[in-house]
Amino acid sequence: MTATYTFDVVSTLDGFGSYGEGGDWGGYWGKHGPEFLAHRLAQYEAEQRLVLGANTYREFVEILGPSAERTDGADPINDRMVSLPTTVVSSTLTGPLDWPNATVERGDAVDVVTRLKAESDVPLRSHGSLSLNHALMAAGLVDRVQVTVFPVISGRTGTDPIFGGAADFDLELLESRTLDGRTQELVYRPTLHH
Repeated sequence: MTATYTFDVVSTLDGFGSYGEGGDWGGYWGKHGPEFLAHRLAQYEAEQRLVLGANTYREFVEILGPSAERTDGADPINDRMVSLPTTVVSSTLTGPLDWPNATVERGDAVDVVTRLKAESDVPLRSHGSLSLNHALMAAGLVDRVQVTVFPVISGRTGTDPIFGGAADFDLELLESRTLDGRTQELVYRPTLHH
């Protein structure tokens, strides 16, 4: 049986995954609410393996800190993410990594994830890691694209267009929900458009 792979990404309405210079929004653009946070924690509490690219892993360690610093329990979502079994696909990083259950896999991301999907007995989830997931989508390895759209437009400060540079895809809507009356979570099955 092949493990399900979910590309999980947060976005502004205009398609940006983060903000740059002059963007003083705060985490989740300051628009997260209790329903979103509870839903997000439930998604990450499930048994799964996290798959990250090297750049996203480095950014997470910079933002979240190494696991040794995460002891107060004030941020249960990110604490859980740090504790998950994690595969970092990289040709530049070497182990051991700063997260307790993180390992580096060298090689082509398509080959690494093909093997992980065949061998894993738990679902795979990747948060961010845009270029990694664009390549995996093009190879037909992404089963679900989960986009959480926050109610902001960051046309001036937005960076990292979440699908900038990706191939063209047809999307089948599998699930949708509104959280806290303002944030949309959309889950699609992508198919390469020919």
